[in-house]
Amino acid sequence: MIQTRTFLLSFVFFVFTFSVVVAQTAKSPVTNCTIKSNTTCEDCLKIVSCLWCISSQKCIDYPVNSVLPSHSVCPLSDARWGLCWMNFQILIITISVIAGVIVIAIFVCCFCCCKCENIGRSKRSEERMENQASLRKFRHEERKAEMKQRHDEMRLKYGLKKDNQYSRFENS
Repeated sequence: MIQTRTFLLSFVFFVFTFSVVVAQTAKSPVTNCTIKSNTTCEDCLKIVSCLWCISSQKCIDYPVNSVLPSHSVCPLSDARWGLCWMNFQILIITISVIAGVIVIAIFVCCFCCCKCENIGRSKRSEERMENQASLRKFRHEERKAEMKQRHDEMRLKYGLKKDNQYSRFENS
Protein backbone atom coordinates (compact mmCIF):
# COMPACT_ATOMS: atom_id res chain seq x y z
CA MET A 1 0.00 0.00 0.00
CA ILE A 2 2.80 2.40 0.92
CA GLN A 3 4.76 1.44 -2.20
CA THR A 4 1.69 2.21 -4.31
CA ARG A 5 1.33 5.63 -2.71
CA THR A 6 5.03 6.37 -3.19
CA PHE A 7 4.83 5.33 -6.83
CA LEU A 8 1.69 7.41 -7.35
CA LEU A 9 3.23 10.52 -5.79
CA SER A 10 6.43 10.16 -7.81
CA PHE A 11 4.39 9.61 -10.99
CA VAL A 12 2.30 12.73 -10.34
CA PHE A 13 5.48 14.73 -9.64
CA PHE A 14 7.07 13.45 -12.87
CA VAL A 15 3.98 14.28 -14.95
CA PHE A 16 3.75 17.76 -13.42
CA THR A 17 7.45 18.46 -14.06
CA PHE A 18 7.21 17.13 -17.60
CA SER A 19 4.14 19.26 -18.36
CA VAL A 20 5.86 22.39 -17.02
CA VAL A 21 8.91 21.75 -19.18
CA VAL A 22 6.80 21.06 -22.26
CA ALA A 23 4.67 24.14 -21.63
CA GLN A 24 7.76 26.33 -21.33
CA THR A 25 9.44 24.96 -24.44
CA ALA A 26 6.33 24.82 -26.62
CA LYS A 27 6.05 27.67 -29.07
CA SER A 28 2.82 29.57 -28.80
CA PRO A 29 1.18 30.90 -31.93
CA VAL A 30 2.69 34.18 -33.02
CA THR A 31 0.72 37.05 -31.54
CA ASN A 32 1.67 40.63 -31.62
CA CYS A 33 0.90 42.02 -28.21
CA THR A 34 2.52 45.36 -29.01
CA ILE A 35 -0.45 46.39 -31.16
CA LYS A 36 -2.53 46.30 -27.98
CA SER A 37 -0.25 48.84 -26.26
CA ASN A 38 -1.81 52.14 -25.19
CA THR A 39 -5.21 50.44 -25.00
CA THR A 40 -6.82 48.98 -21.89
CA CYS A 41 -5.67 46.12 -19.70
CA GLU A 42 -8.76 44.08 -20.64
CA ASP A 43 -8.01 44.38 -24.37
CA CYS A 44 -4.41 43.34 -23.81
CA LEU A 45 -5.19 40.35 -21.62
CA LYS A 46 -7.71 38.92 -24.08
CA ILE A 47 -4.61 37.41 -25.67
CA VAL A 48 -3.36 34.85 -23.15
CA SER A 49 0.31 35.23 -24.02
CA CYS A 50 0.32 38.97 -23.31
CA LEU A 51 1.45 40.80 -20.19
CA TRP A 52 0.12 44.26 -19.28
CA CYS A 53 2.42 46.73 -17.55
CA ILE A 54 0.50 49.49 -15.75
CA SER A 55 3.45 51.84 -15.23
CA SER A 56 4.30 52.03 -18.94
CA GLN A 57 0.76 51.28 -20.28
CA LYS A 58 2.31 48.69 -22.61
CA CYS A 59 1.11 45.31 -23.70
CA ILE A 60 4.11 43.02 -24.19
CA ASP A 61 4.67 39.36 -24.98
CA TYR A 62 5.09 37.31 -21.84
CA PRO A 63 8.78 36.41 -21.48
CA VAL A 64 8.46 32.63 -21.72
CA ASN A 65 12.20 32.06 -21.40
CA SER A 66 12.02 32.92 -17.72
CA VAL A 67 9.35 31.92 -15.24
CA LEU A 68 8.98 35.44 -13.90
CA PRO A 69 9.24 38.58 -16.01
CA SER A 70 12.39 40.53 -15.21
CA HIS A 71 12.23 43.91 -13.49
CA SER A 72 13.58 45.56 -16.64
CA VAL A 73 10.54 44.34 -18.60
CA CYS A 74 8.00 45.38 -15.95
CA PRO A 75 8.08 45.45 -12.13
CA LEU A 76 6.09 42.59 -10.61
CA SER A 77 3.85 44.95 -8.67
CA ASP A 78 2.84 46.67 -11.96
CA ALA A 79 2.58 43.55 -14.11
CA ARG A 80 -0.83 42.07 -14.85
CA TRP A 81 -1.35 38.66 -16.39
CA GLY A 82 -4.64 36.82 -16.60
CA LEU A 83 -6.58 39.30 -14.43
CA CYS A 84 -6.37 43.08 -14.55
CA TRP A 85 -7.29 43.61 -10.93
CA MET A 86 -4.55 41.31 -9.53
CA ASN A 87 -0.90 42.17 -9.90
CA PHE A 88 1.59 39.49 -10.78
CA GLN A 89 3.30 39.58 -7.40
CA ILE A 90 0.06 38.82 -5.53
CA LEU A 91 -0.79 36.16 -8.11
CA ILE A 92 2.53 34.40 -7.54
CA ILE A 93 2.19 34.60 -3.76
CA THR A 94 -1.38 33.29 -3.87
CA ILE A 95 -0.52 30.39 -6.14
CA SER A 96 2.53 29.54 -4.01
CA VAL A 97 0.49 29.54 -0.80
CA ILE A 98 -2.26 27.40 -2.34
CA ALA A 99 0.31 24.96 -3.75
CA GLY A 100 2.07 24.80 -0.36
CA VAL A 101 -1.19 24.11 1.45
CA ILE A 102 -2.05 21.37 -1.04
CA VAL A 103 1.38 19.75 -0.68
CA ILE A 104 1.21 19.92 3.13
CA ALA A 105 -2.33 18.49 3.05
CA ILE A 106 -1.17 15.60 0.87
CA PHE A 107 1.73 14.83 3.22
CA VAL A 108 -0.52 15.06 6.28
CA CYS A 109 -3.08 12.76 4.65
CA CYS A 110 -0.39 10.25 3.69
CA PHE A 111 1.11 10.40 7.19
CA CYS A 112 -2.28 10.01 8.86
CA CYS A 113 -3.31 7.16 6.57
CA CYS A 114 -0.05 5.31 7.17
CA LYS A 115 -0.23 5.98 10.91
CA CYS A 116 -3.87 4.87 11.15
CA GLU A 117 -3.13 1.85 9.02
CA ASN A 118 -0.23 0.87 11.29
CA ILE A 119 -2.33 1.44 14.41
CA GLY A 120 -5.12 -0.72 13.02
CA ARG A 121 -2.61 -3.33 11.94
CA SER A 122 -0.93 -3.41 15.35
CA LYS A 123 -4.29 -3.72 17.14
CA ARG A 124 -5.28 -6.57 14.87
CA SER A 125 -1.97 -8.37 15.35
CA GLU A 126 -2.17 -7.78 19.11
CA GLU A 127 -5.68 -9.26 19.20
CA ARG A 128 -4.53 -12.19 17.10
CA MET A 129 -1.60 -12.83 19.44
CA GLU A 130 -3.90 -12.66 22.50
CA ASN A 131 -6.32 -15.11 20.86
CA GLN A 132 -3.47 -17.49 20.08
CA ALA A 133 -2.13 -17.22 23.64
CA SER A 134 -5.55 -17.93 25.16
CA LEU A 135 -6.01 -20.86 22.75
CA ARG A 136 -2.60 -22.29 23.76
CA LYS A 137 -3.46 -21.86 27.43
CA PHE A 138 -6.82 -23.59 26.93
CA ARG A 139 -5.17 -26.52 25.12
CA HIS A 140 -2.53 -26.77 27.84
CA GLU A 141 -5.21 -26.92 30.53
CA GLU A 142 -7.07 -29.61 28.55
CA ARG A 143 -3.92 -31.72 28.19
CA LYS A 144 -3.13 -31.23 31.86
CA ALA A 145 -6.63 -32.39 32.86
CA GLU A 146 -6.40 -35.42 30.53
CA MET A 147 -3.02 -36.40 31.98
CA LYS A 148 -4.35 -36.06 35.54
CA GLN A 149 -7.34 -38.22 34.65
CA ARG A 150 -5.11 -40.93 33.12
CA HIS A 151 -2.80 -40.87 36.11
CA ASP A 152 -5.76 -41.16 38.46
CA GLU A 153 -7.11 -44.11 36.45
CA MET A 154 -3.72 -45.85 36.63
CA ARG A 155 -3.46 -45.25 40.37
CA LEU A 156 -6.97 -46.60 40.83
CA LYS A 157 -6.21 -49.63 38.63
CA TYR A 158 -3.09 -50.56 40.61
CA GLY A 159 -4.58 -49.64 43.98
CA LEU A 160 -2.30 -46.73 44.64
CA LYS A 161 -5.07 -44.22 45.22
CA LYS A 162 -5.37 -43.17 48.85
CA ASP A 163 -7.41 -40.54 50.61
CA ASN A 164 -4.35 -38.85 51.99
CA GLN A 165 -1.90 -38.31 49.24
CA TYR A 166 0.86 -37.40 51.71
CA SER A 167 0.82 -40.70 53.56
CA ARG A 168 3.58 -43.24 52.90
CA PHE A 169 2.99 -46.28 50.83
CA GLU A 170 2.83 -49.41 52.94
CA ASN A 171 3.72 -52.86 51.82
CA SER A 172 0.81 -55.14 52.63
